[in-house]
Amino acid sequence: MTSEDSGAAVPETPFHDLDHYLAIPRLSGLTLSADGQRLVTTVATLDGKKTGYRNALWEIDPAGSAAAHRLTRSAKGESSAAFDKAGRLLFTSARPDPDSEDDEPVNALWELPAAGGEARVVHSRIGGVQGFIASPTSEVVLVTAGVLPGAADEAADEELRKARKDRKVSAILHSGYPVRFWDQDLGPDRTQLFVVEPGAAGSGSPASAGSEAASVLRAVTQDIGVGLLEAHTEISPDGSFALTSVLRPGAKADLSYRLERIELADGTRSVVLEAADGDFFPGPISPDGSHAVVVKESRSTPEQAPTMTMWILDLATGRIEQLAAEWDRWGTPQAWLPDGRTVVVVADENGRSPVFLIDSESGAVRRLTQDDAAYTNVLAAPDGSVLYALRSSYAFPAEPVRIDVANGETLALRSPVARPELPGRIEEVSTTAADGSTVRAWLVLPTNAEKPLPGENAPQPASPPGAPRVNPLLLWIHGGPLGSWNAWTWRWNPMIMAARGYAVLLPDPALSTGYGQDFIQRGWGRWGAEPFTDLMAITDAVVARPDIDAARTAAMGGSFGGYMANWVAGHTDRFKAIVTHASLWELDGFSNTTDVASYWRREMNQQMGAENSPHSSVTEIVSPVLVIHGDKDYRVPIGEGLRLWYELLAKSALATDAEGKTAHRFLYFPDENHWILKPQHARVWYSVVESFLAEHVLGQEVAVVKELGL
Repeated sequence: MTSEDSGAAVPETPFHDLDHYLAIPRLSGLTLSADGQRLVTTVATLDGKKTGYRNALWEIDPAGSAAAHRLTRSAKGESSAAFDKAGRLLFTSARPDPDSEDDEPVNALWELPAAGGEARVVHSRIGGVQGFIASPTSEVVLVTAGVLPGAADEAADEELRKARKDRKVSAILHSGYPVRFWDQDLGPDRTQLFVVEPGAAGSGSPASAGSEAASVLRAVTQDIGVGLLEAHTEISPDGSFALTSVLRPGAKADLSYRLERIELADGTRSVVLEAADGDFFPGPISPDGSHAVVVKESRSTPEQAPTMTMWILDLATGRIEQLAAEWDRWGTPQAWLPDGRTVVVVADENGRSPVFLIDSESGAVRRLTQDDAAYTNVLAAPDGSVLYALRSSYAFPAEPVRIDVANGETLALRSPVARPELPGRIEEVSTTAADGSTVRAWLVLPTNAEKPLPGENAPQPASPPGAPRVNPLLLWIHGGPLGSWNAWTWRWNPMIMAARGYAVLLPDPALSTGYGQDFIQRGWGRWGAEPFTDLMAITDAVVARPDIDAARTAAMGGSFGGYMANWVAGHTDRFKAIVTHASLWELDGFSNTTDVASYWRREMNQQMGAENSPHSSVTEIVSPVLVIHGDKDYRVPIGEGLRLWYELLAKSALATDAEGKTAHRFLYFPDENHWILKPQHARVWYSVVESFLAEHVLGQEVAVVKELGL
């Protein structure tokens, strides 16, 4: 249902109306000033045309007393905020520069002065600024920006860009792999790191001429090639060097990441860590600059799942020692406490993602937060007494919190965004798989479960007056596959379907993170085995409940979850409908067309691919299938969706009739990628899913949004 369909009626909750849902403000990111007195986040709100989100920076009181207040406002929005040592709040934006006559503004580096006042440009260039890294303990600010390989300097880069633009050339000549990533066509420029240095007005690139805040960029990675694709970089506390992951293309289109050190004074680079059996990524550097946390992802094989381990790197000697070697979790380091000994980490654990403190000398691990939530963007106060973070769960979107390091007590700060009222409640459920493994899940149940579904002729006859209504069930399968249902999501939000009377099951089957390495390994290279049987086992357990209707169920998933939805469709007839989004269908064809084919080679061998390919069971599919795919999806290319659609119509048990009609549906987005990001398309996505499920699960007719022209 949408607002235009319901007139001026106010929905029971924002989740009952797609327009109201899409208008809920969305909070992301967190940055803390060096003195610990200022905390800033980003809030995205729907623009006036309802075709995009506009970001603004908001300041939050770290003490939790004062209300949050807005810092920026522009038509283009602001993002990637961070404080530097001087207290300036830096951010990127494509807002127009009032000191420039350029009528085509690009993404530039801006600042809000520490003492207050209007925002002003720090640096702008014709090719734009991708992002930046600010050091809160030194004067160093690094900028990432794309440079054309044939350009010797910024002036040459501008000249080449203008030539391509004037002649309307979009062609890219490649000599290596990869050529695209997620939804990006890589090239012709390559990401470089620059140090931002002060310069006289007009001394930077011509794009910054006339700005009082003009700066110059000094390149420190001129010969790095494609090395900074998806790189993560950390600046040392004194600003003398940076650690960065560097992508290394190898023989036979292989890819690996090594750890490099960059001396920021002159751009000298040296290899710190490199191994044939894994990739290295930098974590935070200790306050005294002597050590760094490093994450190593082992190189998987078709027989062996990857491992994610943390190591302490001695920056003077290059020696590394594993951190918390006996801890069976995949940790993501967030910060060091000022004591230079304690590392702050988050990790998936049993359907949550808590904050942990790890002693870097003894390896002792202490779980700090105890609630049913997932934490991100964790920052340490200068004195180490508290942490600041964003917290979410299926009960609320991201919100800022303060965590007491001594006892883990968590205080919700005064957020710019209020928690929305929910139409559902959450329970935790579990079952035991055939091999004895515990399979757990979250189950979202409608809060109005005593009421009949909208459009139903009568309440369920089996339910006596006052008893909970028997709810139809949607099995939602997460992507990854190395992941967990543990945090709020805007793209696959179960509360939308709870508002329509469904129970939504969010299980973590084999391959899910947060249950130990053995739980991942039991599903590795066996996608159609334990992950599938785990899903069926937890579904069996849930439909046995008196408040769930086993006769009205559907299965849904995206990416790996879409693969699994396809597998489910071909291996059971228990579900009334299947929704498969951005899904893998024919694994051999997928393996060489995905943007990271080299990684897939380490995932499954040819025999495993053949044994686990859903397309081989297409003739067994008897459930109606809704296929959803975006043309700009490079991770799971559109060819997977096109072949799936053709074979459903040509080969499945619900093939087209003599008049070419079918119960299957194909929702195609020409300009979306692996995710459906544009709000108007998210609205279409939810509307079509609701209509499809209502028809096949509930036996009802629900119209899709009129913009589809049907």
